[in-house]
Amino acid sequence: MTDLASTATLAASVPAPSIEYGALSPMLIVFGAAVLGVLAEAFVARHYRYATHLVLSVGGLVAALIAVVLLAGTESTAVAGAVAIDGVTLFLQGTILVVSLLGILFIAERGAEPRLRARSGPGTWSRAAATLERGVDAFTPQASAVPGSATEAAALRAGVATTEVFPLTLLAVGGLLLFPASNDLLTMFVALEVLSLPLYLLCGLARRKRLLSQEAALKYFLLGAFSSAFFLYGVALLYGQAATVRLGGIADAIAQHPDNATLAVLGIAMLAVGLLFKIGAVPFQSWVPDVYQGAPTAITGFMAAATKIAAVGALVRVLQVAVPGLRDDWRPILAAVAIATMAVGAVMAITQTDVKRMLAYSSVAHAGFLLTGPVAANDRGVAAVLFYLLAYGIGTLGAFAVVSSVREPDGDEATGLPRWAGLGRRSPWLATVFALFLLSFAGLPLTSGFVSKFTVFEAAASGGAAPLVVIGVICSAVAAFFYLRVIVLMFFTDPPADAPVLVSPPLTTTIVAVTAAITFALGVFPQPLLDLADQAATFVR
Repeated sequence: MTDLASTATLAASVPAPSIEYGALSPMLIVFGAAVLGVLAEAFVARHYRYATHLVLSVGGLVAALIAVVLLAGTESTAVAGAVAIDGVTLFLQGTILVVSLLGILFIAERGAEPRLRARSGPGTWSRAAATLERGVDAFTPQASAVPGSATEAAALRAGVATTEVFPLTLLAVGGLLLFPASNDLLTMFVALEVLSLPLYLLCGLARRKRLLSQEAALKYFLLGAFSSAFFLYGVALLYGQAATVRLGGIADAIAQHPDNATLAVLGIAMLAVGLLFKIGAVPFQSWVPDVYQGAPTAITGFMAAATKIAAVGALVRVLQVAVPGLRDDWRPILAAVAIATMAVGAVMAITQTDVKRMLAYSSVAHAGFLLTGPVAANDRGVAAVLFYLLAYGIGTLGAFAVVSSVREPDGDEATGLPRWAGLGRRSPWLATVFALFLLSFAGLPLTSGFVSKFTVFEAAASGGAAPLVVIGVICSAVAAFFYLRVIVLMFFTDPPADAPVLVSPPLTTTIVAVTAAITFALGVFPQPLLDLADQAATFVR
């Protein structure tokens, strides 16, 4: 009884955390929609799952975006200080939700692949197979089946659809929303795992080239596991330095003992491994081209945009809130990583003959450009990164949507660069839109990419990193070469005799049109968003 009474007394002395449901509403809505999606997989008839998931996913993301807008101006913490709701959090969450909404529509596309004819009889064991013919999505009908096996063939004949991709995507979105909002390192680690595990699965679910897709998923999983271990080791070292995992507490501990911060320096180095892996920065970029090429294109576009937004946001929060007192230690290292990332991405992209791999190395180069913003170590750098992330995310998703619209006669994606020859003659509007995205990536005027690079370079220069800006401009010029090479190939080269088929599925076409319009609008009228980013560049400490 005495032990029981002491235990009860000890439990009563520990205050229960206050959970601010309103401040957490965007994340709770997305996680709630994901749970409903899991229940729909269990209880909704197969024939109605696609429509049910689409309504749940789009409705949940729109509701979460409305919640973010209603929280504008909030400056507080939630769940005993574990989650920060401030300008940076809300801007990044809004950006992630916009990209995720377009990504869900991309994932839901069923008009790009050749349509399956309705079948009945042996081997057709779903209601969908015995009804009207319909399009198919980009995902394997039965992920557990061995590629090329009789089981997979039976699932194809039966018209089975892998609708689990919708709740998996929503779970990843929930983790993405929490990642840049985390105000302590354990919450950040949990968010990292929540966003990563669904992506590992989604990368291996391609309908075509399944072995390549499974190889990409396995490589992403194994390397991601190592990076997570480094992240957790960094958390342990920072806890050893500060006796807390809260970002503000770490900053206070370093400020009290600035001459005895060896563990903190080692800890932030280990922590950066996990974050830079998700960003795709050198030397942690080896997974990027293989995963981007092997994953379903809709997942590649979503992952390339949303994951980079969340990871860069988390990195900026850690550097600005937890270790501002160590900026003299981490700024030179981050500048070196940015230089290596820009150079490797730009040079390696020149050698690629596959469009998806070229865009993968383009993503690596842009990771380097993005890292020039945090090197500035000031509010202007934070605002520049926020604008860059939104512009880059929209353009990247649009570019991959264009890639999925160029198909071989058998329905496979025509990702080889020679297959894109003469595209401008066969489909001027599609080639023009893709050229717009490439020119934006290159940073030419009247595109969102030009404004993005100008703002991050200007912020870095104001922070005393002028040499980094010079190298960034040189790398941008190198990168422009392979972008212009694709444009020349599309408009000034004759198409091959067996030219690929150009498809215009409704959802993908809508995504291409919307992203192209935003890319052009942000290049011509960037000031409203720049002002919003300036206002949002605040952290709760």
